[in-house]
Amino acid sequence: MARIKLKYILLLSFIIGLQGCQLTQQDTAQEHSERPVIFSHYEPDLAPQLEANEFIVATPQIKVSPKEPVPVNNTPLPTARAEELWQHIANNLSLVFQTNAHTTARLKWYLAQPNYLLKVNKRAAPYLYHIVRRVEQQKLPMELALLPFVESDFRPTIRSSEHAVGVWQLVGATAYHFGIQSDQWYDGRQDVLASTDAALAYLRYLHKRFDGNWLHALAAYNSGEGRVKKAIAKNKHLGKKTDYWSLSLPQETADYIPKLMALSYLLKHPELGLKRPRLANKALTTEFNIGQQFDFSVIASLSGVGRKQLHKLNPGYLKNQSSPNGPHTLLLPVEQQTLLQSKLFRNNFAGEYTVQKGDTLYSIATRFGMQVADLKKMNNKSSNLIKIGEQLSLTKPHTMPKSLIVDYDISPYLEQQEDVVSTIAVNYQVKPGDSIWSISQLYDVPHKDVAKWNKLTATSIIKPGTILTLHLPQIMQPEPQASASEVMLSGIESSLKKP
Repeated sequence: MARIKLKYILLLSFIIGLQGCQLTQQDTAQEHSERPVIFSHYEPDLAPQLEANEFIVATPQIKVSPKEPVPVNNTPLPTARAEELWQHIANNLSLVFQTNAHTTARLKWYLAQPNYLLKVNKRAAPYLYHIVRRVEQQKLPMELALLPFVESDFRPTIRSSEHAVGVWQLVGATAYHFGIQSDQWYDGRQDVLASTDAALAYLRYLHKRFDGNWLHALAAYNSGEGRVKKAIAKNKHLGKKTDYWSLSLPQETADYIPKLMALSYLLKHPELGLKRPRLANKALTTEFNIGQQFDFSVIASLSGVGRKQLHKLNPGYLKNQSSPNGPHTLLLPVEQQTLLQSKLFRNNFAGEYTVQKGDTLYSIATRFGMQVADLKKMNNKSSNLIKIGEQLSLTKPHTMPKSLIVDYDISPYLEQQEDVVSTIAVNYQVKPGDSIWSISQLYDVPHKDVAKWNKLTATSIIKPGTILTLHLPQIMQPEPQASASEVMLSGIESSLKKP
């Protein structure tokens, strides 16, 4: 009898335990199904060749109104290296796309200018790798590397009507607050890498001020911290939502983030039609600290890099000489006969060190009074690995010449400036297929300026026959025979014929 009771108790315990496991599994499944779902909705008419479910980020699929805000993932994706830099950028974009009237308009705008990135990439190529590396090192969203395209079409010397300057469009007070130097010799806002450091520092500050909300931070970067805070406070007072999409902001700011998000989305989906440039995922240029006041003509002679190219790579310098008080850093091409490769310059200025057994970058930098970061930059290193017998260039000179300065009656830099010439107003009659952007590319002027000159927005639709006024340098002759779109198409066909 005792044995029967024991068997009965054991059997009963097993059944209860089994039911408990099933209940636990059901509870877990129910809990999982109630978790918030992050998704991205996209209008299929823009990409009829794709299935709608290809735009879903997570399952289960839920039908929602496009007006509903999509949560933003503030954590950058793990960096995955690709051989192509633009592919690497696309792989690491992390902000979630949101469909609404603004983003749809910007998507259509980019798709109507399929060669946009091909054109702008020519200006960005010497700097983009360095910008991407800075974004990654600071663990920021990769989308921030695209801001110079949204802000300025990557024009280092562009100036807005609000006196914002450079690819990051920094105003004087903000630039000064974040360490940018500006004087009669040098404007750091036009120095692409110096302004990148300042802009990223400003964006980190705004991200913290807006409690980790990147869309609020980006809106504040464009229109000002105070304006975004007032818009948030107003919505709170009215009992409205305070996400970016619900705020009442100036038109430029309302279009700003949609433009960034649309560009990001099209980079991740090149099959939609925006052409992606080919650019190696490696440094094409390197920073070099001359260590003293220098003359561009002397450096050009020593390095073998043309003076015009030096000025183009280093638009922050306003004269043919660096300031007596610095900075004295130049961006130089890697694959040409540069200062880093010139024996004459190395013997006079830079010096070299052969790595010995037991050396580390830290011990070498300490020995020569350098920072590890500077030593790595000097030798174009992305890691701390060094090999015995490796030759390292040093910024500490062996000997210094008396001067790298030449006296001029007229600065050669002023002689070569193209923006010194006066302008003339030219009328252009819009032809079928033209857009504000294609016309701006025809005459090599910012499309924002074309829009401003004619009291339009950058996304305005212009009808054939409309007369637009362009303010062009007097040396530039208009070409009314062909439309802007025809000229661009001709250029595309020519490039396709090249091997």
